[in-house]
Amino acid sequence: MKKTVLNGVDRIDQYRHLFEGKRVGLITNPTGVNKNLVPTADILFDMGVLVCMFSPEHGVRGNAQAGKHIESYTDEKTGIPVYSLYGDKPHIPKEAMDRIDIVAFDIQDIGARYYTYMYTLSYAMEDCAAAEKTIVVFDRVNPVGGESPQGNILDTAFSSFVGRYPLAARHNLTIGEYALYINQTQNIGCDLEIIPLSGWSRSDHYDDTDLLWIPPSPNIPTADTALCYIGNCLFEGTNLSEGRGTTRPFECIGAPWLDGEKVAERFNQMGLSGVKARGCWFTPVFSKHAGVPCGGVFFHITDKRAYRPFESALYMLDIIRRTHAELAFTPFIDLLFGTDVIRSDTFNAEEYLKTLCPALQLHEKEIKEYYLY
Repeated sequence: MKKTVLNGVDRIDQYRHLFEGKRVGLITNPTGVNKNLVPTADILFDMGVLVCMFSPEHGVRGNAQAGKHIESYTDEKTGIPVYSLYGDKPHIPKEAMDRIDIVAFDIQDIGARYYTYMYTLSYAMEDCAAAEKTIVVFDRVNPVGGESPQGNILDTAFSSFVGRYPLAARHNLTIGEYALYINQTQNIGCDLEIIPLSGWSRSDHYDDTDLLWIPPSPNIPTADTALCYIGNCLFEGTNLSEGRGTTRPFECIGAPWLDGEKVAERFNQMGLSGVKARGCWFTPVFSKHAGVPCGGVFFHITDKRAYRPFESALYMLDIIRRTHAELAFTPFIDLLFGTDVIRSDTFNAEEYLKTLCPALQLHEKEIKEYYLY
């Protein structure tokens, strides 16, 4: 039986006092809706408080692919201006900040350190602190659960828009908890209000709830994709396709030169919990290897709670490195991985993963102070 969960926007009636008499600028995308699928933008617009919106990666309406530059424009539905916060201008422009009293944020995060919406929020928090404005975060569930962080912790020497802070690759926080955490530990010090969700427990994955899944970006079509993304996003930093341009991005990886069946067989021999690999073929219609048939591997999640996507991806990379001389890394891998050690010829996934436990334990102890649920 699905658990009844209310995200922050579903509880807005209890928090109307935050918005009364205020001018609001909203950072949102297609996931910013209530349980009746009414957009948060429409709710705030009907309240008479919304004066502008801010666009993250992929746009307010979700019509831009990954990495595509977003221009500022007028929203056709509401007639209000939309300012871009993605590209070379991640900060809220002064002309917009002068028009508002509150920046509100309502976007579904997916629990991965590399996901850029988290950093759009962090820049907005910095801007609000500097302008002495309030930021209100409508909290949402972490769709891959929130029990324990997994993976490595970013080395701040490799901070970027796909990883600004020393978080685990699978960070286990809700977006509201993340905001509380960075506001304190990164000394942002903004006036921060969280509208909490209700009905969610840290062991809950998205499909344990009665919430409807809306793709938070064009290449995260399902909750299973979000879980695979935590590991397989690392393939973006290689010459392997991460499945963009297919119907199952991040659930499959491959390249024209990859022997998917051999790689899948070796992966399955490891007996990793919660996942099985299958050799496959696919032809991306865009992105890497567009229009070229690729030998690939499909990741089948057999137990979502046992599956450790970051570890699985590292083991898969190790297997491919040993079996295919064609594998190559790009500089982007350092930013995604949060360190440059993976490119070393002596890198060993099993040995590296053993070194992560002490840092993860300390990190979990630190972030527990900011848990809301």
